[in-house]
Amino acid sequence: MIKILVTGANGQLGSEIRKASALLPEMEFCFTDVAELDITIPEKVAAFLAEIKPEYLINCAAYTNVDKAETDLEMATLLNATAVGILAEQSAKAGCKIIHISTDYVFDGNGPRPYKEDNPVDPQSAYGKTKLEGEILCQKFNPESLIIRTSWLYSAFGNNFVKTMIRMGNERSELGVISDQIGSPTNAADLALAILSIISATARGEKPFVPGIYHYSNEGVASWYDFTKAIFEIGKINCYVKPIATEEYPSPVKRPPYSVMNKSKIKLIFGIQISHWRDSLTEYFQIKNQ
Repeated sequence: MIKILVTGANGQLGSEIRKASALLPEMEFCFTDVAELDITIPEKVAAFLAEIKPEYLINCAAYTNVDKAETDLEMATLLNATAVGILAEQSAKAGCKIIHISTDYVFDGNGPRPYKEDNPVDPQSAYGKTKLEGEILCQKFNPESLIIRTSWLYSAFGNNFVKTMIRMGNERSELGVISDQIGSPTNAADLALAILSIISATARGEKPFVPGIYHYSNEGVASWYDFTKAIFEIGKINCYVKPIATEEYPSPVKRPPYSVMNKSKIKLIFGIQISHWRDSLTEYFQIKNQ
């Protein structure tokens, strides 16, 4: 039986992986968050890996408060970089493959076309810089590392843009939403299934485990304005959405104006099929309303 350790299991993606794990009874999962395993202490990680003996480690743990990371750099660095290096080094010593989740924020967002995995990185925020450092440490310490960059993640679990817009849309008659930042929304449930599909296929020998960096988001592109319009339309929320420019919404963080990612690599190497973001958003509401 294949054993899989999931860190950061109480977050959006970790919770979706927990939910999806029921589809894989032939695999044994161990879900941990900070209460079960402090990933910032090498000795604890080493002891845990020695006890569990997983073949795969999925790291969903991260410092994700983009604005707060600017002033809380020490903690953001600890979780997004230092801890990733610890997990990578200790998993390599234990003979364990690692799948680590990263972000579109490693790019400056000034590109004219969807970013490929080997395009130059130039993060503009503390969050993006710490996540990039995590990518570098992950590949440095574990040659069997697979890094998946994703974007605009939302889920039935935790706090996210979709939940915030639903709440605000129900409270107000009008909302101003940024229309000049372009990206691709990602349903965390889809990403969870993609990760488990990769593990299932490589564990069975159907596909080779090819280390490296990959991109995954739902298909299609949208502005935050487009995304909000769709949330209200599909969710049947009666609230007028007004498009606004980035400069009309003060923020301590410079966010990528264009962070669409090219996903050809993950589709080609692992045969991953990806839904359009509107279809996945519709499915989110269908499950939510069951």
